[in-house]
Amino acid sequence: MEKQTVVIFGASGAIGSTLARKLCQDKQKVILCSRNEEKLKQLAQELGAPYYLSDGGQETAVQALMQKITQEEGPITGVVNCIGSFFIKPVAKTTLEEFIEVLRINLFTSFVILKASLEVMVAEGHGSLVLISSCAAQVGLVHHEAISAAKGAIQSLVKSAAASYAQKQIRINAVAPGLVDTPLSLPITSNEAALKTSLQFHPLGRIGKAEDIASAIKWLLSDESSWITGETLSVDGGLAHIKIKTS
Repeated sequence: MEKQTVVIFGASGAIGSTLARKLCQDKQKVILCSRNEEKLKQLAQELGAPYYLSDGGQETAVQALMQKITQEEGPITGVVNCIGSFFIKPVAKTTLEEFIEVLRINLFTSFVILKASLEVMVAEGHGSLVLISSCAAQVGLVHHEAISAAKGAIQSLVKSAAASYAQKQIRINAVAPGLVDTPLSLPITSNEAALKTSLQFHPLGRIGKAEDIASAIKWLLSDESSWITGETLSVDGGLAHIKIKTS
C-alpha cells in the first residue's frame, strides 16, 4: 500500500481497533476517533497513533475536527465510519424513539462524517471513504426492520455520493457484514440456541470475525481497489446472496 493517512471513527470498537492495527502493521498513518476516552487512550498508546475524542453525530464538531486533523496531521486520504449499533426487535414493538436512535447511531453519523470528510478531501483531489452497512439491508431478516432501514439508507447514500464525487477522484464504498463476533453481538453469540440458528443462515458455516471486516475495509481504502466506487461489498459468509440445503 502507498502511504496513507486514515481517520477511523469508532476506533475503540472491535472492528475499528482491528482495522487500526492492520493499517499500522503496514506502516500507514492512523488517526483514532471515538467518544470512549479510556479505550481510545489505550489503543493510541498501543499503536503510537494520535487520537481525538469525537461524537460522530455532531455535525459542527465533526466538521471542526476534520479541519483540525488536516492542520495537525496533514492531508487525509481515507476515512472509515465504524460507528454502529446492533438492534433486533419486531417493528410492532419498536418505539419511534428507538427507531430514531438506530438512525442516529448508524445513518446520521455516516452522513455527518461523509459530509465533513468530503469538505477536506475535495481540496486534495483524491480519497477513499468506507461506511458500514449490513447484510440485513440486502436480504429480509426477521425483526431487523429498524436496522435494515438505517443500513439500507447507508447503501443508497454511498451510491449517490459516489456519483457526485467521482470526478473529484474520491471513492465512496461500504461493506455489509453478516453476524460478526463482537461485543455488540453478544445477545446472539452468548445464546447457544440463537447462535446455532444464526450459523444455519451463513452458508460458510461460521459467523464473522472482526478481522474479516477489517480486511475488506483495508482493501477498499487501498489503491488495489482504485477502480471501485459506489459499491457495497458483502462480507457475510454468503448470507445475503446464496442459499445451501441444510439437513
